[in-house]
Amino acid sequence: MTIMFSAAQRTEMMEQMSNAQFDVLIIGGGITGAGIALDAVSRGLKTALVEMQDFAAGTSSRSTKLVHGGLRYLKQFEVKMVAEVGREREVVYENGPHVTTPEPMLLPIYTDGTFGRFSTSIGLMVYDTLAGVKRSERRQMLNASEAAAAEPLLRKQGLLGGGRYVEYRTDDARLTIEVMKEAVRRGALAVNYVKASTFLKEDGIITGIQAVDQLNGSGYTLRAKKVINASGPWVDTLREVDGSRQGKTLQLTKGIHLVFDGARFPLRQAVYFDTPDGRMVFAVPRDGKTYVGTTDTVYREDPAHPLISEADRDYVIDAVNGMFPDVQIRAQDVESGWAGVRPLIHEEGKGPSEISRKDEVWVSDSGLITIAGGKLTGYRKMAEMVVDLVARQLQQEYGDSTGPCVTKKMPISGGHVGGSAGYVSYTERKIKDGVALGLDRRVAERLARTYGSNVDALYERMPEPRTKAELHGMPQELLLMLRYAMEEEMAATPADFWVRRTADLFFRIDEVRRYKSAVSAYMAEQLGWSEQQTEAYMKQLDQLLLEASGKS
Repeated sequence: MTIMFSAAQRTEMMEQMSNAQFDVLIIGGGITGAGIALDAVSRGLKTALVEMQDFAAGTSSRSTKLVHGGLRYLKQFEVKMVAEVGREREVVYENGPHVTTPEPMLLPIYTDGTFGRFSTSIGLMVYDTLAGVKRSERRQMLNASEAAAAEPLLRKQGLLGGGRYVEYRTDDARLTIEVMKEAVRRGALAVNYVKASTFLKEDGIITGIQAVDQLNGSGYTLRAKKVINASGPWVDTLREVDGSRQGKTLQLTKGIHLVFDGARFPLRQAVYFDTPDGRMVFAVPRDGKTYVGTTDTVYREDPAHPLISEADRDYVIDAVNGMFPDVQIRAQDVESGWAGVRPLIHEEGKGPSEISRKDEVWVSDSGLITIAGGKLTGYRKMAEMVVDLVARQLQQEYGDSTGPCVTKKMPISGGHVGGSAGYVSYTERKIKDGVALGLDRRVAERLARTYGSNVDALYERMPEPRTKAELHGMPQELLLMLRYAMEEEMAATPADFWVRRTADLFFRIDEVRRYKSAVSAYMAEQLGWSEQQTEAYMKQLDQLLLEASGKS
């Protein structure tokens, strides 16, 4: 079977979708929708998915980029959620070690802080137990001098010590893309930039959707036995279209993160710390940068376009300078940043930081299945719960038999590396393969670590002479990544590539500025854009650069 997941094949895929009836049609291409698609198709269900923006363009590319167990939710006595998502961290890691990395995290303890030595020790011990943390990653308690040695930038005044435990750092957008690619590899059809406009109904029961391609305006009719609303911040919007927005609703909150160059903010160790107003903030080193967040404020504006306000920026900078006083960060030190919206389930009388991150499933009278709330870490379990429900409904209504969930030990795309135990040796072999093909070791390492077991697909594009890359005005590795993103990851615009296929807009923003014209020109040539389209996509990217950094 030919797998279609190329930007050039979007129209062909939509026509294929409109000529079929599916068991399951998913609206929403974030991590939740991608997880449902993979679970459904791997059980033998005929599965389709549409996303009105790019895959992961909403919440799933704007998180703290941690697959974490929610230590702070112990304070809210969310014991069941901590236990479930804590254990899922290991599953996510084993299935995709190329996009998930263990990250030792330091929780400093201060005389004026929220956490005491005893409460931190007990809390981390309970967390280890609930989350099933393996022995090598269990908590360590540090005294003041050990905590200061672990991270010399920490404020020394009032430092009592710290607790060190392990979280998992991830590239949230690439995790989403890899889950989606695995679903597509197994037979699902998934297309970005296709918006569900209305529902099709027979006798009041949903039988499909009318959809519109946001890039060319084409309309499509898609039919399915079951339609799942996994649209994150837009779930209530779709419930309104269905006429079923009642009972529980969403409460959107905004979080922002700022990125600093590692030379300006040379954080050695990831730190999780509390602020004077009781909120918790992460500071994480990544690829020669340090990023810090998040804020937690009620959000009532356009969920597709959250922005970093001056107040947001100042809050994070003040938090940095309060915990790391020697760095004296200023606004002009911010290289990049991102804002994201969390789709939480509203709880009366609770502030943004207090609202539970638990997930719920709602079924309307028309049969629309909505999944709301939840966390990145728990995406696979959320998918299992939703598809279990779909399987029961298909059995009752159609007599269809569906197997059990099989994703717990299923590597995602790029994750076929022998799990965490085999990842290091696998990566080293692939780095050597890249060097043998003529790549610089640093470049080969970046490709091998980014793409995991898919790196051979980039290497296969290598025979193209180096001069070809130079003709396109960009380094060879950038051209390899761009071609792969367009041909096998459905990158349809420059923003798709720079933001969600590479995260360069956040962590290599100078590279985006240097090569944005070359990348746009190459995409225009390959995808047949008009001058107006090319100009529009360039303007969109310039606007994103301006929003991320204050300059284009």
